[in-house]
Amino acid sequence: MNEALRVAMATAGETADSLAAKVDVDPKTVGRWVALGRIPHPRTRVAVAAVLGHAAAELWPEPYRRRDLPWFRPWADLEQEATDLRSYQPLLVPGLLQTEAYARAMLRTGNLLPPDEVEQIVASRLARQCVLRREPPPQLVAVLDEAVLRRRVGDRAVMREQLLRLADAAEEPHVQVRLIPADGPWHTGLAGPFVLARMPDAREVAYLDNQLRGEVVTDPDDVATLSRRWESITGEAFPRRRSVELIREVAQTWT
Repeated sequence: MNEALRVAMATAGETADSLAAKVDVDPKTVGRWVALGRIPHPRTRVAVAAVLGHAAAELWPEPYRRRDLPWFRPWADLEQEATDLRSYQPLLVPGLLQTEAYARAMLRTGNLLPPDEVEQIVASRLARQCVLRREPPPQLVAVLDEAVLRRRVGDRAVMREQLLRLADAAEEPHVQVRLIPADGPWHTGLAGPFVLARMPDAREVAYLDNQLRGEVVTDPDDVATLSRRWESITGEAFPRRRSVELIREVAQTWT
């Protein structure tokens, strides 16, 4: 039995019939989720979680358990401990703010990864996002180029959902999303993405990504160089409120 799902349904006042109607499945299917512990399709998991007011990973933890690639695990562990995260991405939404559909569509592009590996990476990425619901959560500042909002990943529905999720996340007190306008000049960030993390002991580390794998950077001089680049990059970005407004404006263009 899926006890977590049963309790969540009872708390929300939902029966198998009422929940089935809201997520467009047969009531017998809901019964199998509860009584037999069956796991629904990813999109259905998200829909059920929204109805019940829970994270999908709380109701069905197994698909969201971390299955990090070996070379990524050191950074994933640091990320979970960080008190502050500063992320610059010129090409895509940062992993901590991606929707399930966006992450899956991105990883499927080019058919370069086996389907099982895609699902493992998606599950790991969603599990990592729990850090933003930690108490207390880290302070996350994400700076993106405006092109990220306009470059299609998946279909139009995927993009609209992703941008609305991004805007909603940016309304959280511990999350900032700032955009660098598309008509701005070339800036130092275009040399490549990176993330800076401040740890509980006040030391700083960084993460660099490339076409093959990522690299954790601990050398103080290298981290200081990336910190200076961060300051230069943020100087090109819109303020927080204007950035959120632009995200919501562009989301409507994907309708």
